[in-house]
Amino acid sequence: MLYPIPSHLSDLPIYKKALDIIILSRSISTYLNQDLCYLKPDGSEDANIYFSGDIVQQSVSLAPEIANAERERFTDKKHKHIDSLERLTNMLYKNCKRLEQSNSNGKDYLPILRSELRKFRRLQHTWMLTL
Repeated sequence: MLYPIPSHLSDLPIYKKALDIIILSRSISTYLNQDLCYLKPDGSEDANIYFSGDIVQQSVSLAPEIANAERERFTDKKHKHIDSLERLTNMLYKNCKRLEQSNSNGKDYLPILRSELRKFRRLQHTWMLTL
């Protein structure tokens, strides 16, 4: 049974930070894609272009996991969403580090995203204690 999304969700700092991360990752991905979409001289594509899509996909998944954890009534189900949120955050951080090795001018913006992810992790730790 699905429960309604809590009304206080938009007031949560972790939820606000997740929305900020979505906006930032989309902007960075768009910027990176302009540099990475060209084919190499041998006709192959740059593998890093997939990581730019991954950071968007993973960042978009953060907010729904927060909402799902807030919505759940049972502790074990909350922990499943919390674990999923931790995995997403770790994968997002790793993909940012991978993209920093790419041949793009947009890689200069990735430390900003990683900094926001570190802030998100701190908020995540505090938020988990309140659940």
